[in-house]
Amino acid sequence: MQQLAELIPVLLFFLAYRMDGTTLAIGGLSYHFDGIYSATAVLMLATALQLILTRILTGRLEKRLLILSAVVMAFGGATLIFHDHLFIQWKPTIFNWALAMVFAGTRWWTGRSALEKAMGTQLQLPPEGWRRLDSLWTAYFVLVGALNLVVAYRFSESTWVSYKLYSSIGFTLLITLVSVAVLSPYLRETQDAPGTDPD
Repeated sequence: MQQLAELIPVLLFFLAYRMDGTTLAIGGLSYHFDGIYSATAVLMLATALQLILTRILTGRLEKRLLILSAVVMAFGGATLIFHDHLFIQWKPTIFNWALAMVFAGTRWWTGRSALEKAMGTQLQLPPEGWRRLDSLWTAYFVLVGALNLVVAYRFSESTWVSYKLYSSIGFTLLITLVSVAVLSPYLRETQDAPGTDPD
């Protein structure tokens, strides 16, 4: 659910970008949308609101959302200050590679999976299951970060904005399905274990 909620600012970013050249008037105020710069401002605002609402509604903030918010504010701010779209285009890569480093660093420093530390009370897996899931997500973050740069540097800005939205949705669904496939043998073993109530 958290990953799906993170798609809302991305969707608003996409919609704001598509309003390039449009002037929005409300009451006596008007705003002229300026392509990726207006979209970046919308992304920053939506991310800040998401952070506040998550804290109010759940009473806590996950590290993933904190990292995402920090990267959005840093690279979004640089985009607006220096008027250079490459900063915001690097944002998904930095975010995903930062998560890959967190996953790899957690395993290296603690010997445990970052996912196990986060979900160990909700999901019971053997060490091998956590290790496979952890490796899958680490590789996923590295690959998604790299693909973002390929699109950013080889295609137009408009193509990259569309890619950012559709890949966010597509990759979220893909990693969810692959994670379920990786977990299914272990979940089956748990259900088939002696003394387990199948109902």
